[in-house]
Amino acid sequence: MQACPRTLHCRYLVHDNKRGETTVRKHSSWTLPFAAAIGWLAMAACGGARAGPYPDRPARIIVPATAGGNNDLVARALAAGMAGGLGQPVVVENRPGASSLVGTQYVGKAAPDGYTILHASNTFAVAPSLLKDAGYDPIEDFAAVSLTSVSPQVLLVNPKLPVGSVPELIAFAKASKKPLSYGSAGVGGTAHIAAEMFARQAGVKLLHVPYKGNSQAMADLIGGQIDMLFDLGSTAFPQVKSGLVRALAVTGRRRLPLMAGLPTMEEAGLPDYEDVVFTGLFVPARTPPETLRRLQREVRKAVQDPAIKSQFQQVGIELVASDSPEQFARYVAEEFRKKAALIKAAHIDAQ
Repeated sequence: MQACPRTLHCRYLVHDNKRGETTVRKHSSWTLPFAAAIGWLAMAACGGARAGPYPDRPARIIVPATAGGNNDLVARALAAGMAGGLGQPVVVENRPGASSLVGTQYVGKAAPDGYTILHASNTFAVAPSLLKDAGYDPIEDFAAVSLTSVSPQVLLVNPKLPVGSVPELIAFAKASKKPLSYGSAGVGGTAHIAAEMFARQAGVKLLHVPYKGNSQAMADLIGGQIDMLFDLGSTAFPQVKSGLVRALAVTGRRRLPLMAGLPTMEEAGLPDYEDVVFTGLFVPARTPPETLRRLQREVRKAVQDPAIKSQFQQVGIELVASDSPEQFARYVAEEFRKKAALIKAAHIDAQ
């Protein structure tokens, strides 16, 4: 190796084995006496690499679901909004498969540097309690960044069912000789969890009928093959508006702008009921705290765009941001605790 002069103005190539990149660095002006004699000191000065301030290259948001769904749409809106503030491109990459496990596990094993980010939904907090080996721990293997959206579901019934409110539905279910049936997109999914919560808080027995997708469950609700269904407002609204199904309440704490006349479960007589579909950003555990805070700030700025917020509200999605990474971490921990208790009590098994 060629020795550096005493006053160094060195350009050097640095190869990062983790990133697989080679970059050019330049020291400003360092004085190293006896650099020729002390080879290791010269090597450190000319060959040592220090990472630049975050971010110094593009970041990726991994969506563990197919393109076109709510998770994907929110992620793409965020990526566009965050890129300007970060000063780097933010690319959305879909890695679906195995009930979101493929993409989630991929991010969990990534370098904790803030460049590989997970945009996850409720499944993130539910899967470890539902599956024997989800391949990750939502608390230990990830660091929470920020909530990004919340979407309440809507309690729907077949219009031939002689009920027009939640209290009437509960009374009818209790008086029925056989359990009322409800559909879902699969065992442990959002509709299944919401219905089990309802059954337990209302004190009624219900029959679960799992389908391969929500569209099939909706078709059977319209056709009268099942009695009830919990569905997102965005997909429920057209059916409610056309009179094909009847909406009784929303599952969030606030009314849904898309169907403002619909009461919340709390207003309908179940004060402890709240269950929303959420999305949020996560990074691998041990990501530097300052990186978490930077990402959270950019999320907050991105979701404040009035035009984007209005666009999502029209399909029943409220864009939000946590006040801090710590606040979101507490939210996720509580969701994990509540869903784990429900899954255990209801003996829900997706194996």
